[in-house]
Amino acid sequence: MNTSVLNPTAISPTAVLAVDVSCSDDALRVRLSDGREVSVPLEWFPRLRDASPKQRANWRLIARGIGIHWEEIDEDIAITTLLRAGWVNVERPAAPQKQRRGRPKVESFQSKRPPNKRVRPTPPRPRKSGARTSAK
Repeated sequence: MNTSVLNPTAISPTAVLAVDVSCSDDALRVRLSDGREVSVPLEWFPRLRDASPKQRANWRLIARGIGIHWEEIDEDIAITTLLRAGWVNVERPAAPQKQRRGRPKVESFQSKRPPNKRVRPTPPRPRKSGARTSAK
């Protein structure tokens, strides 16, 4: 028997819906219907980053939670966008953790790394005088 038919999350990533949204000065946090919380930097959404806290707080869910809409700043974010593998910090609901012995766990450097900036090409170097030039 094919069990994926009975499991809605195996059919579509939109089966996971947003339940609650909050914004701090530097992050967007979305609580999902399966208990996870997704946190992404506001830097990834310039309109949201540049909005006032009052504008960020004025949001509504799109279609019962497949996305989030901010009317005043004309911003829409789909939950599937937030769940793309590798570009978000997804936290599972708190579970009891075992005590580790030995060295304490060190945070990954990637969590503190700023977002990539577009690299500007370096200008061409001026030619030295006396360099050969082709005759036309």
